Parts: sequence; C-alpha cells; structure tokens
Amino acid sequence: MSAEIELGRVRHLWQLLEPLHAVLYYAPESFEEAAALGFKTDERWPSYFAWRAAPLGAAGREQVASAFYSFNPEMVGEYVPAAWDVAAPEAVLAARERAVDRTYRALFGDRVGSAELAEAAALARRAAEAAVVAGRPLAAANAALAWPDAPHLVLWRAATILREHRGDGHLAATLVAGLDPVESLVSFAAIGAAPAATFESRGWSAAAWTAAGERLVARGLLEKDGTATEAGRALRAEVERRTDELAAGPWEALGAADMAKLADLLGEFWVAVIGSGLLPGTNTLGIGKV
Repeated sequence: MSAEIELGRVRHLWQLLEPLHAVLYYAPESFEEAAALGFKTDERWPSYFAWRAAPLGAAGREQVASAFYSFNPEMVGEYVPAAWDVAAPEAVLAARERAVDRTYRALFGDRVGSAELAEAAALARRAAEAAVVAGRPLAAANAALAWPDAPHLVLWRAATILREHRGDGHLAATLVAGLDPVESLVSFAAIGAAPAATFESRGWSAAAWTAAGERLVARGLLEKDGTATEAGRALRAEVERRTDELAAGPWEALGAADMAKLADLLGEFWVAVIGSGLLPGTNTLGIGKV
C-alpha cells in the first residue's frame, strides 16, 4: 500500500472519530452535567474550556491558550482559570465521563453494549496506547488518565487521545509553516475550509483578522480579496500532509487490516452522531473540505 493511500486512511479515521469526541461539547447531557457543577450553560464555552482543559490540571490562561492555539488568549482568559473556581479539574473529569456515558447511551441505545462497539473500542485503544505523546501536551494529559472500564467510555477516551495527538501535531505543522494563531485561521478560511464567519468563534477582532490577512498578502499567500493564492493553497496542503504524517504513528502500530476493520465498525456510530443533528454543519476543522 502506498504512503499516499496510508495517509488517506489516517485522515479518514480521524474524520470518523472526531464526531465521536466532539459530540461532548454539544450534547444536552453534557450541559446538564456542566450545570450541576455550577457552570453557566447559556453558551457552550464555559463547559467547552472546562471539559477540554481539565486533563491539564488547574491550568491558567497562558497554558490553555498555548495548547489550544487558535483561540484569542483574551477569550481563553474569560473562562480559565475561573473554571477551576467553579469546579476542580478532578470533578470536571468525573462529570465529563458521566456526560459521555449519558450521551452515548442516548445516541446508541442498546448498541452501546454491543460486541461491535466493544471491538471498536479495543482497536481504538490499541492505537491510542501506541501514540507517542512527547511534545504533545493535550494528548499526553489525556493519555495519563486512568482508562475507564465500560467499552463505550474507552471508545470516547481513545478517540480523544487520538484527536488531541493529531491536533498537537497539526499545531507543529502550522508552526513550521510560519502561521501564527490568527494567520492559521485566515489561511484556512482562504482555501474554503469554512466561511470566515465560522472562525469568529475563536474570539479574534475584525482588526486582528484584517491585520493577519495583510501579513499573508505580503507573503504572497493571500489575494487582496481574501482568497488563497496558488502558493497559499500549496502551503495549506503541505500543513495538512504534515498533519497526516505526524498523526500516522498510532495507525501504523495498529496495522492496515485493523485500521480497515475499525473504520467499518465505527460507521454506524458515526452515523448516529452525525444523524443526531447535535454537531454544527460547518466547523472550524475543515472536515470534508480539505
């Protein structure tokens, strides 16, 4: 099998696993658990930052902004470290597990206890445990947590480790490309990954967005109308290729046959999550676009 096909499979598995992870941030069960801890739930950000940052411990603004990268640090500072005054990271992690348990049971019904889900969880765990997390803070923090017992919780934990492993690698590829946090978003919007308005969720001002665009124009990566130049598209393609390469390790350890088996097993659960309507149709990850 060629390296190109292998990298395509690496990306495909991310696209299957990402919704299984990300549903946590949108499910009503998650907001109920967050509210029980004392978090505001009129918007998703208080619980999002708590759920995702809790494995890092009582991290402050700078640490979380560094790990999350594309968010405006000022926006991050609205939610952390204040989150840990609402609930300690350990309490957040326990509530996160309850939220995943309830969400998956609501989405998958009786299939939550199926042999197929258990097999998928075991394969995903093997890949996650093979992930080298040096230099990958979010992957390392999640990998350091004790594994749950229930297969559906194992599946979510493995999906989380693998997506954060990929995400940490993506930030490395972005840094090599010389794209700062705002430029990474502007250049991504410029290739059609999502409308520019979608990236407003990252908290950058119109002035910051415009200034980043001007820097990219000066580098020959952006046209003045905000679309990517040929060089800009090539750079983004290189970022995505490097991201796939850096994410490949766990899947190489799993092997091609078990990668294919996992993809087949995940299908019905991916459909259940996507079909729930909980996830936004347009996202900042460019799934289906790049």
